[in-house]
Amino acid sequence: MLDLEVVPERSLGNEQWEFALGMPLAQAVAILQKHCRIIKNVQVLYSEQSPLSHDLILNLTQDGIKLLFDAFNQRLKVIEVYDLTKVKLKYCGVHFNSQAIAPTIEQIDQSFGATHPGVYNSAEQLFHLNFRGLSFSFQLDSWTEAPKYEPNFAHGLASLQIPHGATVKRMYIYSGNSLQDTKAPAMPLSCFLGNVYAESVDVLRDGTGPSGLRLRLLAAGCGPGLLADAKMRVFERSVYFGDSCQDVLSMLGSPHKVFYKSEDKMKIHSPSPHKQVPSKCNDYFFNYFTLGVDILFDANTHKVKKFVLHTNYPGHYNFNIYHRCEFKIPLTIKRENTDGQTETCTTYSKLDHVGFGA
Repeated sequence: MLDLEVVPERSLGNEQWEFALGMPLAQAVAILQKHCRIIKNVQVLYSEQSPLSHDLILNLTQDGIKLLFDAFNQRLKVIEVYDLTKVKLKYCGVHFNSQAIAPTIEQIDQSFGATHPGVYNSAEQLFHLNFRGLSFSFQLDSWTEAPKYEPNFAHGLASLQIPHGATVKRMYIYSGNSLQDTKAPAMPLSCFLGNVYAESVDVLRDGTGPSGLRLRLLAAGCGPGLLADAKMRVFERSVYFGDSCQDVLSMLGSPHKVFYKSEDKMKIHSPSPHKQVPSKCNDYFFNYFTLGVDILFDANTHKVKKFVLHTNYPGHYNFNIYHRCEFKIPLTIKRENTDGQTETCTTYSKLDHVGFGA
């Protein structure tokens, strides 16, 4: 049975690992893979018909925990503990849920203190007790009427007329004041682990077509002052068709992997009579997994000839290899009217990946 620390509006974890709000999907999966002997029976749930309209869910069935990731940016939005009998929970080092301690309304009051009056949902027959970044749901199906409370906050939770010994049915950790309005926060500094991530990627265009990429990058760095004062660094880098390997390395740093193409599947369309002769050298990719970008170099000139942008689309065979690339491609569309006005729009954000070359 997992023994986990609850940090409202932040995380659920222990000394070895933690699921932090804002964490990318790939990092959560890496934690589950590393601790597969302890955390077993994990389900990946998503909508096949509309995967970008519904949350991605990692369901830890053995431990009664669900991790809900925003479908678009794929960062952790909500941590739900739906079966408190399968896990031990503590707050500030003190257990409020374990085999010896039941998470009753009195125990929650003792551990977390008084809060605003709870909210009763008659349709679900659940009583919701909300703190900032933390919510508890109590099952009240045995009641014949909704719970009542005295409008005197001096009494704290003791004034709430709910049954003594009522236990928590579900617990939620999220960012902000409302579970319904919560959004995935920015990635916390603890999740960078020395990597650089792309906040957004813009496709640059000239008069003839795409010319390169402009990447807005995020990194955890140390600013002036104490070295312990880590903070977020935001900077922009641009790479273009025709850039050399050295140009790309100076802009983006070393790739996570270099992949050499074993064969050119487009060679069959070449007019050359020697198209079936094996090449002595092959084109190669720089794979930047945390940026969601691949860059293809020509084997002879060692210049950029193609970009591949990945969105980590659920169900795709490359799913969870790349972090999601939030790219935008501007398109100029001429309106069919007499004044000849044009408008610029962005598209392709919902594809599994897109590639384009010079």
